[in-house]
Amino acid sequence: MPFDDETGLDLPLPDLHAPQRVARLRELGLYDTPDEQFDALAAKLAQDGATLAGIDYAPYAMVNFRTDRHQFFAGLHVPSESQPSADADGVSRVMDLQHGYCPEVVGRGRALVLDDVCAHPRFESNEVVDLIGIRSYLGDVVHDPRTGIVLGTACIVDTERRAWGRAGLKLIKDTVAQIEQRIAELDR
Repeated sequence: MPFDDETGLDLPLPDLHAPQRVARLRELGLYDTPDEQFDALAAKLAQDGATLAGIDYAPYAMVNFRTDRHQFFAGLHVPSESQPSADADGVSRVMDLQHGYCPEVVGRGRALVLDDVCAHPRFESNEVVDLIGIRSYLGDVVHDPRTGIVLGTACIVDTERRAWGRAGLKLIKDTVAQIEQRIAELDR
């Protein structure tokens, strides 16, 4: 992993597969189009995450594809008490390419579990900490079943610290398997 001597932080890995990913997302119709089944999977992930954490609300959850312009939430669940900035759907489905923790997951090619993002200097200064108040993150990569290319992530985030543990990792991996099954269905 590249290291920045000036800040003393690890830097994100370069995104070497961006052209192939963007082409594949366009081919699948997932580049910038929400999918009701992905929304349902995000809502289920949020609810299952709430049950796992022992809380009475479902935190944020996303099915996130990394494009050449932004991160696009093809599946999205937002807590009912939140008021995100609106677009045509009434809910923002895009985020800057460098915001959040999903770009790190895409670069790493494996799951990332942050029970408390503020406990990690590399992650505590991310824009989502100040903009949304994110304190915990659990995400894993979503691969294209046909090509193996990393298309994006599935993640659950909360404004409170959460000890996700092994049960959380199993939850996110099970959700990714369902997302990849949906992608395979779209590829027929």
